[in-house]
Amino acid sequence: MNGMPITVKRSIELLGLCLVVCIIVLGQNIIMPVLMAFFISIMLLPIYRFLKKKRFPEIIAIVLPILFVFAFIGVIIWFFYAQISFLVSDFPEIKRNVNLHLTSLSKWISNISHYSTKEQIDLITQKSDDLLALGNKTAGSALLGITNSFVFLGLLPIYIYLMLFYKDILLRFIFMWFKPEQHFKVKEAIYETESMVKNYLVGLLIQIIYITVLLGGSLYLFDIKHALLIGVIFALLNLIPYVGALIGNIIGVLLTLTSSQDGWQIVTVLVAISVVQFFDNNILMPRIVGSKVKINALMAILGVFIGGSVAGISGMFLSIPIIATLKIIFDRSEIFKQWGALLGDERPNLSPMSFPIFRKKNKIAASEDINKEVN
Repeated sequence: MNGMPITVKRSIELLGLCLVVCIIVLGQNIIMPVLMAFFISIMLLPIYRFLKKKRFPEIIAIVLPILFVFAFIGVIIWFFYAQISFLVSDFPEIKRNVNLHLTSLSKWISNISHYSTKEQIDLITQKSDDLLALGNKTAGSALLGITNSFVFLGLLPIYIYLMLFYKDILLRFIFMWFKPEQHFKVKEAIYETESMVKNYLVGLLIQIIYITVLLGGSLYLFDIKHALLIGVIFALLNLIPYVGALIGNIIGVLLTLTSSQDGWQIVTVLVAISVVQFFDNNILMPRIVGSKVKINALMAILGVFIGGSVAGISGMFLSIPIIATLKIIFDRSEIFKQWGALLGDERPNLSPMSFPIFRKKNKIAASEDINKEVN
């Protein structure tokens, strides 16, 4: 490998990257539950170790944390069911508000364009028929997606249990890939990955709670209907970096539009979401997660979109911890160190175009050469 030309090395790397993406696309129904179980099992390790120290049997020490996770998921599902039932009971009022907003929108369009109300109704009817036809075609796909979700949730506890039970075998497998003199780097990478994943996922759980309380509580004080539902939806969608917050804003506005005729309530929802998001992004989340996930924003956004196109919502959610784990591995590898630099958020103080030494991999040697160049 060391004797290969640099172009051959880079070609093999890119070919391997394409191969990994193809494997994920073809086997996403198998790979995504395994990856999700891997990250959740890392998050549950402290509870497992605590129970083991208290001399709980190993099976109970594994099962209890898994039951805790699924109890939390069950509470969220129950809450959504209760809130959606409340939303359905308001359907007559929602229908009346939607008709009122559509009438106002139709008048506004008539005033600024040549489209009459009749032409608008004809256009809406035509598009509605097209959407209905499309809905009939995709109904089977939606049913298949729901089935896959149930399979996903069914396999998740089994994978988590087996990963915790056989974790020593998995660790031994990892160490056997490397020479004994490299084991200290492997151990370092494992500890850093565990710390990063725990901080990130526990931080997300705390984030769901405080966003729901802050946003839902503030909207409730302003007498906004479905305040808690808006808060929980925004909190859950905010788990998807960058994209989720935008979708949460849109859903919050739509829920307010359907339940109210007052424009000030829409402004209140947008202002409340903006304030909560400002506190989350700049004050709360950096303190909770800290600097464990050292990924630059460009790679994070690309990772979210690529993860979504490759593996759907689960791919978008897992994209950040996967990229962060890869960066930890790449930073400790001489072959892939440039990929770690690409994913990271450490900007050089001086441009590599002006100071060629910044193009080198060895930071210690680079700092010495920079002093020489500057002096």
